[in-house]
Amino acid sequence: MTDAMLLLCTCPSQASADLISEQLLERRLAACINQLAPVRSVYRWRGKIERASEIQLIIKSRISLFADIEQRILALHPYETPELLMLPITGGHTPYLAWLMEETS
Repeated sequence: MTDAMLLLCTCPSQASADLISEQLLERRLAACINQLAPVRSVYRWRGKIERASEIQLIIKSRISLFADIEQRILALHPYETPELLMLPITGGHTPYLAWLMEETS
């Protein structure tokens, strides 16, 4: 087991995805963030089925930084209930994981 994680977060626009990405990287809360777009999301919200075009962020960071990342995203994100899903990384290419740890220290 490592301290590394992937964090999934969807954003409604390129501007919000860029803002969150830049803020996390500037604060060394993330080592790398992939922006996948467009992502077509279909979900239930307040009793209705909704559809939206979104940008999926895949944030590479540390589990130990989750609370700080969550706080920063909640302060910046335009959604009332943004997606924040933490996926622990249980293994991977050792040099990449070492780089991830170095960039988030």
